[in-house]
Amino acid sequence: MSSLRVVLADDQDLVRAGFRVILGAEPDIEVVGEAGDGHAAVELVRRLRPDVVLMDVQMPGMDGLEATRRLLAPGAGGVRVVILTTFDREDYLFEALRAGASGFLLKNASPEDLVESVRIVARGDALLSPEVTRRVIARFTEPARPRPARRPPQLTDREFEVLVQLARGASNAEIAAELHLGETTVKTHVSRVLTKLDLRDRTHAVVYAYENGVVAPGGAEP
Repeated sequence: MSSLRVVLADDQDLVRAGFRVILGAEPDIEVVGEAGDGHAAVELVRRLRPDVVLMDVQMPGMDGLEATRRLLAPGAGGVRVVILTTFDREDYLFEALRAGASGFLLKNASPEDLVESVRIVARGDALLSPEVTRRVIARFTEPARPRPARRPPQLTDREFEVLVQLARGASNAEIAAELHLGETTVKTHVSRVLTKLDLRDRTHAVVYAYENGVVAPGGAEP
């Protein structure tokens, strides 16, 4: 089985070195390049075509959010980005999600979490921890936020039920238990929901659901 190819983008040499040691110790992960600013990261990723980019937010010249927007623009390719930062700020979180990032991880995360984040996003899932899920839900259930109730017409009844569960931050196992389905069936429904709604991953399904009134404040269906 081929290794997962990773690019590190961070303006601190010591941070990159630490990540390289942690990831390089894994038999299924290979660090193929490093960049110290956003411009270099964009050029490197376009040249090397890695599976995953670990992207710092604050870098000189071009920050990680702008670099992420450029790398994930329509037609730019299939790379997945995990945003890394020491700053636990909601504006970074939501800008990263809007830019198309598949994950958001603080730099004080454990080595195990760092490694697992690469594997999670590489297989097409989103890195959205329960804490971050709660913050996304809280942001998109603010009473002042306009939320026209709209059921996506392209989804079947079952797919809509799955989308509602995704919006509540449920895992595949939890969805399976709630809807009395097998986990394999849930995975199929999740994949169809993402394809039909043209969503990158589960993270963006949560954002979509609250922005489009699929669920109302408090997590209920409209």
